[in-house]
Amino acid sequence: ANLLNPRLKEATMSDDVYERLADALDRLPNGFPRTASGVEIAILKHLFSPEEANLALQVGGEWTPLPAIAERMGMAEREARAALKPMTRRGLVWGYIHEGTRHYRMAPFIVGFYEAQLETMDHQLAHLVEEYMAQGGAAGIMRPQPAHQRVVPARGSVKAEWILPYDDVKALLQNAKTFRVRDCICRVQQKMIGKGCDAPIHNCLSFSDAALPTTPNDVTLEQALALLDEAEGAALVHSVSNVAQGVSYICNCCGCCCGILRGITEYGIQESMAAANYYGSVDADACSGCGLCEGRCQVGAIMRPDGVAEVDRLRCIGCGLCVTGCPQGAVTLHIKPEAEIIHPPADLAAWEQQRLRNRGLD
Repeated sequence: ANLLNPRLKEATMSDDVYERLADALDRLPNGFPRTASGVEIAILKHLFSPEEANLALQVGGEWTPLPAIAERMGMAEREARAALKPMTRRGLVWGYIHEGTRHYRMAPFIVGFYEAQLETMDHQLAHLVEEYMAQGGAAGIMRPQPAHQRVVPARGSVKAEWILPYDDVKALLQNAKTFRVRDCICRVQQKMIGKGCDAPIHNCLSFSDAALPTTPNDVTLEQALALLDEAEGAALVHSVSNVAQGVSYICNCCGCCCGILRGITEYGIQESMAAANYYGSVDADACSGCGLCEGRCQVGAIMRPDGVAEVDRLRCIGCGLCVTGCPQGAVTLHIKPEAEIIHPPADLAAWEQQRLRNRGLD
């Protein structure tokens, strides 16, 4: 706070700074819709000091070089960098270095600074987030298209000649140099409000094509692939950012905890996660009616009305967990007809442009 000049200090004296920050976050492509109760302001107050809220506003929603941000703040560059460093570490703003110059931008709520709150997640924040999603946050964030995340099928559940290049989860990892794993923020948050499940928690995987400095969370490629095998064994859905290029994480999701899958299972937003371009099908003659596929489906797309499994194609998200879990080999994934194939946006910039246009903010 002592780094702020008098003009910026004065701007943080009122709760108005949080109102302005909430509005700015909602103007980002990801969205941060306002609610009647104003619970979103309580979330921001929990995570941002007034000074930090104002700094985030000064950074803005587009990548901006540090010299320009420092000028906005009325600071020397080293002072601005010092003020932004702890915010970057806590995921409140994003930063990267391009051609020797640091650039920053305001982080969105989801997918963004919410996922970075493992260290700060406590009983109060867990309940605030739950209230926010139930009071309209989920609908406002998940209904606009394109969806934030998309499903990629379990390894080995799709014929090699059918799988689309951006759906090959093993290929995504093999091109990376750094792999890191951390706890799933969604399952941590659900445990804190007395809900959740027994699915593995330590399986949120991120990766980079750069050789990053080592951290205690680093794993090898072999360990990363083993983690995916464990997730598939636990009937967890692989999901990634909804882009064709620039994917940098793989979530392993359950329908009871994952904030985005709960869009389908709890909030009735079928499009909250983009389905893969595949669908499950059961060979009725080979099906033993054991019910394993029904139990593994995270979105309730499989039923056994006459003792034989059937897939509701409209609800199926193409994750392939029914295929990998069928002891009889009675379930297969098929690629959808060409007319039904939906390709993800090319990259993050294209995704953001489409979201802004679809939200009427372009």
